[in-house]
Amino acid sequence: MILKLAYVALVALVSCAATPTAVPEPAAEPYNLVYIMADDLGKEWISCYGAEDIETPHIDALAATGMLFHNFYCMPQCTPTRASLLTGQYPYRHGWVNHWDVPRWGGGCNFDPEANPSFPRAIRDAGYATAAAGKWQIDDFRVEADAMHEAGFSAYCMWTGYEAQNRPSAKRYQDPYVYEDGAAATRTGEFGPDVFTDYLVEFIGENKDRPMFIYYPMVLPHGPLVATPDEPEASSPLERHKAMVRYIDSLVGRLVAAIDDHGIRERTIVVFTTDNGSTRSITGTRRGIEVQGAKAMTTESGVNVPFIASCPGRIASGAESNALIDITDIAPTFCEVAGETPSAGLHDGRSFMDVLDGRAQRSSRSWIMAMGGGNHAKLTDAGVENQYWFRDRVLRNERFKAFIGTNGDLWKLTDLQSATPHADIQHHESVEVQRAKKMFLDAVASMPAKDADPIYKAAEPRDWYLQPSAKSQTWKRGAPVAAAEGAPADGDPADGAH
Repeated sequence: MILKLAYVALVALVSCAATPTAVPEPAAEPYNLVYIMADDLGKEWISCYGAEDIETPHIDALAATGMLFHNFYCMPQCTPTRASLLTGQYPYRHGWVNHWDVPRWGGGCNFDPEANPSFPRAIRDAGYATAAAGKWQIDDFRVEADAMHEAGFSAYCMWTGYEAQNRPSAKRYQDPYVYEDGAAATRTGEFGPDVFTDYLVEFIGENKDRPMFIYYPMVLPHGPLVATPDEPEASSPLERHKAMVRYIDSLVGRLVAAIDDHGIRERTIVVFTTDNGSTRSITGTRRGIEVQGAKAMTTESGVNVPFIASCPGRIASGAESNALIDITDIAPTFCEVAGETPSAGLHDGRSFMDVLDGRAQRSSRSWIMAMGGGNHAKLTDAGVENQYWFRDRVLRNERFKAFIGTNGDLWKLTDLQSATPHADIQHHESVEVQRAKKMFLDAVASMPAKDADPIYKAAEPRDWYLQPSAKSQTWKRGAPVAAAEGAPADGDPADGAH
């Protein structure tokens, strides 16, 4: 049953910044679904979001032919976002609260679709051809040869992640180590992002006459920062980052062009988004404000990321939305499009198809949430365990944002629309502030008092698995700590500005 979010809405939705065209009548044929997710990229590097240091014309074209969202939350780091996307659950439920690099750290941990829901399985059951290409990282294919099929993908071409004791597998760019439909090999002389895109372009051509679901978790622009085939002379870290973002844009253009060429664009919903904000070593300029990357942080530039949905046959062109949506909402939304009821395990997400269709301006949510970040997990004799019983998290609506510490208490409440969006206002006596405070605290009270650890049936031990004592950490698992001790830093000058 979907988590109930029956709280009082406090602030009217801000008007759309652009006047959209009329929404066309839905097509009778099933809609294709394409989910493109860049790896470590904030709004400050997408020009239609106001980025000033780069141009991204193909991504901008998606926004011009679709709907650009301002309030989309993901988790602040790789694997929590990926697990939340597949399950439609928050990390406190599926247990991937913190980053855990399965191929490298092992320990028998894996994304277990038998123990957790995986919405691609439901979409495949609805008759869709399903494919994934890019970065996976939540299984070790050496141990789980059928992991992709079990998760719901009939075809795949993946970089699983850096596998322990297998040095060639570290490569995702030049000479990438790729698993394609069950076979692993180094693709000498090739560029990984091209391998993945070519695979999906071919898949589109082979399945153009049936409904398709494509999941493209890009490897770009995650480090190591490299020169691209288009800009081989890029040398400095910033130049290489920009080159990688421009290459993302060109790959988006190639994928959309393939959809256009087969005449199925008007019945294909294309989403472009990212898994978290940019790496902290990179700073960009957005609407006159310098924004440092905030990956692994719960500031706005760490978790409020680009989200664009385009479908000329169903979504109005040139629209912008302040509707509240987050990563758990993708599963029920895509299942609704596919005509499939999400499994009973999809507890937290809510479909926002009515917003995409133009039937509603606001989503059915009163708040969105992000939690966790960092490598605060370790392998114990009981399996992979998170550091905190209750991980810090942030919740927000259109106006207010609440920071919750690891003891479950509110340690900061901010007004994102004020001139001082970082100031703590939780003690202000205004009716609006106190109602917002109560709403967020009620929401937190509805969550489990203890976060789950990753839920999985452990794989058989292998000699490359990390032993519990081998990944030493300074913390010990125990009772919740004081709120300030578990509180995330909040120094992003663009937090709440847009």
